[in-house]
Amino acid sequence: MSENGVSIKMKKIGIIGAMELEVETLKSKMNVAKTTKKANMEFFEGTLNGVEVVIVRSGIGKVNAGICTQILADIFNVTHIINTGIAGSLDAQIDIGDIVVSTDVLQHDMDVRVFGYPLGEIPQLGTLSFPADDRMSSLAKSVCEKVNEGVKVFSGRIVSGDQFICDKEVKDRLVENFHPLCTEMEGAAIGQAAYLNEIPFVILRAISDKADDSAEMDYPTFEKKAAEHCAKLVEEFVAEL
Repeated sequence: MSENGVSIKMKKIGIIGAMELEVETLKSKMNVAKTTKKANMEFFEGTLNGVEVVIVRSGIGKVNAGICTQILADIFNVTHIINTGIAGSLDAQIDIGDIVVSTDVLQHDMDVRVFGYPLGEIPQLGTLSFPADDRMSSLAKSVCEKVNEGVKVFSGRIVSGDQFICDKEVKDRLVENFHPLCTEMEGAAIGQAAYLNEIPFVILRAISDKADDSAEMDYPTFEKKAAEHCAKLVEEFVAEL
């Protein structure tokens, strides 16, 4: 598409959730034009709120999330990436049901300190964390405040690792080392892949548990409600992006 001789790239948003619960609401509200299967994932192309999107369940963990993001970049040529889902709170102010919007993401289980790198930094990339797109982050926060009345929204760092955090000692260590607001299992891998492909991204997480000894009990109870909050936010967010 061009305007006054200047080429304009049409917006096409990749929306990634780790579990079916996280994307089923969004899929039910989109007009699906095409479904593509690749790497054991189903990519649903169509429109959501009048905007061209590709919605996919990546599967759980950083490898699944990274592969998924690269497919969105290579095959579907997305212009923006949103990761929606749930997370464990690492800040006493942030309660179950609240939403965290990423400012940056990092992998808390990356540890090559023996070679002189800070804890969490991936060698040879030249950055400790991967910054989310400023405009996407600020817009997501304002949209959430509008559509999820009564839900508190926080902006800050999100950390990811291939483990479900349900131990207070581990939680305290993450807080001490990285000062994050919440922890999950995919966002930093998505952030890394988006960063390397120069695609603006944001991670949106609704809190399902407190990432401590109560997490195993809280998670099943609040998982569905937390995912609903995120879906409501994303539906409106894509229209305003």
